[in-house]
Amino acid sequence: MHIPLDYEILRVIWWGLLGVLLIGFTLTDGFDLGVATLLPFVARTDDERRMVINTIGATWEGNQAWFILGGGAIFAAWPFVYAIAFSSFYLAMFLILAALILRPVGFKYRSKRESKGWRTTWDWALFVGGFVPALVFGVAVGNVLQGIPFRLDDDLRSFYLGSFLGLFTPFTLLCGLLSVAMVVLHGAAWLAIKAEKGVVRERACRIGTLAGGAGIALFAAGWAFVRFGGLGYKIVGAVMPFAPSNPLHTLVAKTPGAWLDNFIAHPWMLIAPVLGFAGAAAAVLGIRARREFAAIAGSSASALGIIATVGLSMFPIILPSSLDEHSSLTVWNASSSHMTLFIMLIATILLLPVVLGYTFWVFKVLWGRVDTRTILASHDYY
Repeated sequence: MHIPLDYEILRVIWWGLLGVLLIGFTLTDGFDLGVATLLPFVARTDDERRMVINTIGATWEGNQAWFILGGGAIFAAWPFVYAIAFSSFYLAMFLILAALILRPVGFKYRSKRESKGWRTTWDWALFVGGFVPALVFGVAVGNVLQGIPFRLDDDLRSFYLGSFLGLFTPFTLLCGLLSVAMVVLHGAAWLAIKAEKGVVRERACRIGTLAGGAGIALFAAGWAFVRFGGLGYKIVGAVMPFAPSNPLHTLVAKTPGAWLDNFIAHPWMLIAPVLGFAGAAAAVLGIRARREFAAIAGSSASALGIIATVGLSMFPIILPSSLDEHSSLTVWNASSSHMTLFIMLIATILLLPVVLGYTFWVFKVLWGRVDTRTILASHDYY
């Protein structure tokens, strides 16, 4: 069968699509995580907390579809990456899943009893379900940037020689805190647009302003860490974008500061970090000026820019190895076959617009502020 797209082009397309899915997850489920993290701090009475929970109550389940799509895309398009990343981060992934499981349980059971202690316990469970995934996702990205201690043998079996506690280093914790600041800003912007006007919204705006400032500072600190902390990898051997996938045929070397080389070689890529900084600043200004749409647009742009900065800085490397650089996975050596990528692309072209269209339709139908009076008048709300 003749495939109209070259293998190289398909690999780049799927690298981009993976980024789109990760950004989609951050923009949708990100404000869910942010609102859950903010819950104990912006809402103090039971009525206020029910109102905050119901700003995301109608959409949080659908938003998690992006997380599943992202995992499925890695599994199908980048099987080497899936196998090594999910086995290396097994305990971290388990921690994320355990925290995410608290969310549906918290949503469903919180208001089943009138007990204050019962409801407070589930409120903090929802906080854990928002804060922990945001933190650990950021820590995982930090580990990818600094390299993962794995190696491949001649039979392509992977061996991970790291530890769970070893995942938490100063740089990876910085990335984790940046991730938390990013989703808290996004959650605060969401509450500014969805919560009734009053004390809850004002508290969210104050915390969102602090989170935006912290996000800018942490993003700048991460950039400096990469520049002066000796982080970076690059391909030093021949690049074979059309060759069959085989990580053992790629020569990669750890090169201090190499993660910034793409921005020097291709200045247009600087749009991503500029968007990361400018979006956060615009979100803070929008929050302070009570311009809700400017705030949510700014927080979305900031998240997009931060994630794109990571992807563009690493291209074409996806998963570098700090133990054996030549075992590193790249866009060119870790993908599925030419035929698999093409068939998946056709399916994506047909189905992704359906997912996007349904998502926009749901948000349009469910648009509008949530107020405590409506919640108290109906038993259908959480």
